[in-house]
Amino acid sequence: MADIFDVIADGTRREILQLLLRRDQESDGGTSVSQIVSELSVSQPTVSKHLKVLREAGIVTVREEGQHRYYRLETEPLEEVDDWLVPFFVDEGELAAEAAHSVYAPLSEPATKFAESLGRTAAVVQTALKRLGA
Repeated sequence: MADIFDVIADGTRREILQLLLRRDQESDGGTSVSQIVSELSVSQPTVSKHLKVLREAGIVTVREEGQHRYYRLETEPLEEVDDWLVPFFVDEGELAAEAAHSVYAPLSEPATKFAESLGRTAAVVQTALKRLGA
């Protein structure tokens, strides 16, 4: 399997991922290759080539319906990128100190993983907003 960072290093693939993210939020049926071609103004062979790379990396899934293929975003493989970036934006020691003083009961393992992911995402968004001056 390709390194996730190599996969998302390509600008066209990042545009495809952003488009799929936007469209997944609007509908649950997936996005066809022709819709991607139309919205990005990129040739069909180029889009297909990039979708193959994204599919092999597990970042997108495809559903075939007749001659049409509908793509959806799979965010789980992108957690590796999130895990790599978090130390640059969050002081893990500070988070651990805050957790040690918590009065709440421990969470189950799935709830803990979800909470950690949500917290990391919030920290990255907060840092990005600060850098943008918002």
